[in-house]
Amino acid sequence: MMPSEKLDVGNDANPSSTADAGQLNNGPSPTSSVTLTEPETSDSPKSIWRRAYNIITWTPPRCRYNPEKPFQFSMPLNLLFGFAGAFTVANLYYNHPILNKLADSFGVTDERVSIIPTVMQAGYAAGLLFLCPLGDLFRRRAFVLLLVLFTATVWIGLCITNSFEVFTALSFITAVSTVTPQLMLPLVGDLAPPARRATALSIVVSGLLLGMLIARVLSGVVTEYTGWRNIYWLSLGLQYLIFILLWFFMPDYPSTNPDGINYFRILYSIGQMVCKYPVLVQVCFIGFFTSATFTSFWTTLTFLLAGEPYNYNSLVIGLFAFIGIAAMTLGPFYSRAVIDRCVPLFSTILGEIFCLIGIIIGTYTGTFSVAGPVIQAFAIDIGLQTSQIANRTSIYTIAPKARNRVNTAYMVSVFCGQLMGTAAGNNLYARGGWIRSGSASVGFIGAALVICFIRGPHEKGWVGWRGGWSIRRRDLESKPEDKKVDEEKAVNRMADEPIRGEEEKEIGPEPFERTDEVKGEEGSEEGQGEDIQARMEKSHQI
Repeated sequence: MMPSEKLDVGNDANPSSTADAGQLNNGPSPTSSVTLTEPETSDSPKSIWRRAYNIITWTPPRCRYNPEKPFQFSMPLNLLFGFAGAFTVANLYYNHPILNKLADSFGVTDERVSIIPTVMQAGYAAGLLFLCPLGDLFRRRAFVLLLVLFTATVWIGLCITNSFEVFTALSFITAVSTVTPQLMLPLVGDLAPPARRATALSIVVSGLLLGMLIARVLSGVVTEYTGWRNIYWLSLGLQYLIFILLWFFMPDYPSTNPDGINYFRILYSIGQMVCKYPVLVQVCFIGFFTSATFTSFWTTLTFLLAGEPYNYNSLVIGLFAFIGIAAMTLGPFYSRAVIDRCVPLFSTILGEIFCLIGIIIGTYTGTFSVAGPVIQAFAIDIGLQTSQIANRTSIYTIAPKARNRVNTAYMVSVFCGQLMGTAAGNNLYARGGWIRSGSASVGFIGAALVICFIRGPHEKGWVGWRGGWSIRRRDLESKPEDKKVDEEKAVNRMADEPIRGEEEKEIGPEPFERTDEVKGEEGSEEGQGEDIQARMEKSHQI
């Protein structure tokens, strides 16, 4: 391909909305702004890479952004995002129930092999901090596709290496690029209609949490009947399947900052947001302590169940994840019934209480009864999900043009908490066993509850409960009976308008004098007809 040639793949359906396939953002096309002095042969490595890049980032016509006809965010697309999020984040958790198998395969101790979950959590936190903010700069479709393909390709090394050091290094690299679900969540916030935004977000969040659990089930089952490498080969196939599905169906969406932002300014602005928004700081600390209990429990549970008095195999350990899967499916329904109607802090406190009850029961009965870990698994999963959905609902109203950075601030704190929980849980378990590591989790939840009560749901400042204790959201519409009256008035007026128009054509103005009450209603509704109709349509959608 000659350098003067231009691959016009993004503009044929809508010339004003999409640039060349090589674009990640809204800037000029790379092929149109670079002039080469030497011809580029079709067999040259540079030409091959350029063609591959153009194919990867090309957008099918039905997925191209058109400002005059916005993309319809459908339930199948919502489920696709949930599926992609589940089996992408699962990459971080396949190793949890098979750490003993990995130790035997690589010839290392249990304490040393436990560094793999820690390294992967650290890599994920690094990706959240340094890659996710770019979602506010680049076009997210191309960015997500490149990251998914990169992760899948590097994952091949995990499937074939026999070196523990190489396995650990590749685990870190793939964890850094396994941040695509966190790029999808702000995109869902942009694409989903306001009437079902919370439900749409909860479906993707439930997918993420489900991925944490389903990874353990698949890993335990596959490892028990075949070998641990086969679960990694299965993950490789799922990553390429996700890439293909997203390539065909993921919609394109313009950058929220098309004029561009300096990368270091993007990172700096995250710190500014943390200093500016008290609710973001509160949510970050709550997420930090809550997520620490989750990873501490699931990592040390493997060692508890594999040792005395249980001696369970990898299959049984993996099946423990089924306990939490039922809780994860309740997320969208709970979000619609409770979180959309009550202040998010109320749901957060409920989630922390669920976690606390489960941890206390599981910690102090788990050494002699398997019922303790079962109860703890269920309670901690439903509590974490409740807390995370409520926390995201709180922060997604902050800075709509910087949702990726807001999400980055929150998720960095969450996965730093997971990193701390994994490291602290393993260390405390090695020193004092199950009860010591569980007691630390009780302290983590206690700290989260203290932070919940430091600042009330209606408080505008950093500390206090000014604004009251009401759990009802104050930004909801007025009373249901008032809304019903408004709807009836709007329906009656819209039904009368065609008839009145026909009467005026045939017999002129109305032959009777309307009462003052009717005139008053007309006067108060004049100029508000469109607003009433919009509210009526919105209420029907809800």
